[in-house]
Amino acid sequence: MQDITKNNFDFIRVLLAFIVFVGHLGALSVSPQLKFLEHSPVEVAVFSFFIVSGFLIARSYERSSSLKSYAKKRFNRIVPAYLLVVFLCTVLLSLVSKLSFSEYFGNAQVYKYWFWNSIFMNFKSPWLPGVFGNQAVNGALWTLKIEMCFYIAVPFMFLFFGKNNRYRNISLIVLYFLSLVFLNYFEMTGKAAISRQLPGSLCYFIGGMLLYFNFDKFIQHKHTLFIIAMITVWIDLIFKIKLFSPIMISIIVLYIAYSFKFLNNFGKYGDFTYGIYIFHFPVIRVFQTLGLFEDYNPYVMGIICMLTVIGIGVSSWHFYEKRFL
Repeated sequence: MQDITKNNFDFIRVLLAFIVFVGHLGALSVSPQLKFLEHSPVEVAVFSFFIVSGFLIARSYERSSSLKSYAKKRFNRIVPAYLLVVFLCTVLLSLVSKLSFSEYFGNAQVYKYWFWNSIFMNFKSPWLPGVFGNQAVNGALWTLKIEMCFYIAVPFMFLFFGKNNRYRNISLIVLYFLSLVFLNYFEMTGKAAISRQLPGSLCYFIGGMLLYFNFDKFIQHKHTLFIIAMITVWIDLIFKIKLFSPIMISIIVLYIAYSFKFLNNFGKYGDFTYGIYIFHFPVIRVFQTLGLFEDYNPYVMGIICMLTVIGIGVSSWHFYEKRFL
C-alpha cells in the first residue's frame, strides 16, 4: 500500500496559491488587458486548500502526542506569519495612504484594523484610512479565521466520533450534508459570501478528513474514483447545485496528491505557499495604487508583481516562518 507521507501536497499548495494570485491579479489590477485572468478558478482553489487541510490536520491530530503538542504545531504554522502580515500592512501601507503620516497614525481606524485583524476578525475592520480607496486591504485573510476554526473543531470532532471508523464515517457524512444545506441555501438566495463561511465551507474540510480515515480504500480504487469524481463535478455544475462536488473535488485533489511521483520533492527548498497566499493581495493593490499596471506594460508588471510576491513568500519562509517550526 502507498506510503501516506510520500505525496504532492507541496506542489498542490503552490499551484492553488498561484491560481488565487492570478485570479486576484485580474480583478485588482483594474487592467483591461489582465481582466481575462479573473476566470482563474479562485473559489475552487480556496476550497481545495480546505480539503488539503482536512486531510493533513486529521493526520496531525492523530499523530500528536497530546492536545498541547497539536495546538502548538497548529499555532506556530498559522499565527506568527499571520500577525506579521497584519502588522506590516498596518505600518508600511502608511506609505501609500493619501493621508500624511501624522494624520494616518493619528486615525483610530489604523488601530481598529490592527486589533480586529490580529484576532482574525477581518470583517470588523477590513480597511485602512486613505489606503486603496478605503477598500479591503487584504481580502485573502478571510479564509484564515475559518482555518483556525477548523483547527479548534478537530479535537472536538475526534472526541465526538471516537475511534470506531464506521461511526466516524457516519458522523462525518451527517456533518457533510448539514454543511451542504447551509451552503446551497445561501447560494440559492443570492448570498454567496455567507455561504462560503462556516458551516458552509466545512463540507470541503470533511471531504479531506473522510479520505484520510479511508486512505487505504481510496488508494486501492483511486483511478475509478477519479473518473467518477470528474463526471459528478460536471453534473453538479450543470444543475448548479453543490451536492456531491465537494467530496468529488476532494477525490480529485487527493488523486493528484498521490499520483505523479516526480512531484514528490517539490517542497524540498521550503514551503513558500503560506507567505505567497497571505501577502499577494496587498502587493497587487500597491502595484495598482502606484499606477504600475496603467503606466507600463501590464503583462510585464504582472510578471514583476508575481516575482515580488514569490520573493516575499520565500523570504517569509526562510527568515521568519521556519524559525517557529
